[in-house]
Amino acid sequence: MPAGAAPPRARLVALLKARSVLHGDFQLASGRRSPHYVDCRRTTMHAEGLLLVGELGLAAIREAGWPAQAVGGLTLGADPVAYAIARASAAERSPIHAFTVRKEAKEHGTGRRIEGCFDPGAAAVIVEDVITTGASALAAAAAVREAGGTVLGVLAVVDREEGGPEALERAGLAVRSLVSLHELLEGG
Repeated sequence: MPAGAAPPRARLVALLKARSVLHGDFQLASGRRSPHYVDCRRTTMHAEGLLLVGELGLAAIREAGWPAQAVGGLTLGADPVAYAIARASAAERSPIHAFTVRKEAKEHGTGRRIEGCFDPGAAAVIVEDVITTGASALAAAAAVREAGGTVLGVLAVVDREEGGPEALERAGLAVRSLVSLHELLEGG
């Protein structure tokens, strides 16, 4: 890190605040209304955002002690998060490969619901861009288990602090988040 540069987590928070936090009246995927919307894709698909999410996401997985072989979640929000973490792990002795979970299985080709680098028996971390209720992570975890994988935990870029992590923990899933909505609303 160059002298005077902010640490990676502070840079991610600043990027999310600048690019992803919107204020107004929004209906969330959960059906709830909110005065704040976090369009995380505006950060997770940004060049610097990919770098930071990959670096910080990989560190969070390692700190949690999750021996992940694969990382992925429900398309579309989870995709850049999974790809960033996979890329960040490329130089490691045991890289983590990415997969994506379709909302429903294809009716053509292989008919798979999980695409990419996922094999039955894989130890996987489910990723999310934003956790609100935890429903997307639960759906992705169910798909991974149905395909013969083991779910080690769930990692989100942003926790909206609306009960999602608690719902996931009640379902037996450990949860880590890189940033909370509260942090994104501070000073702004």
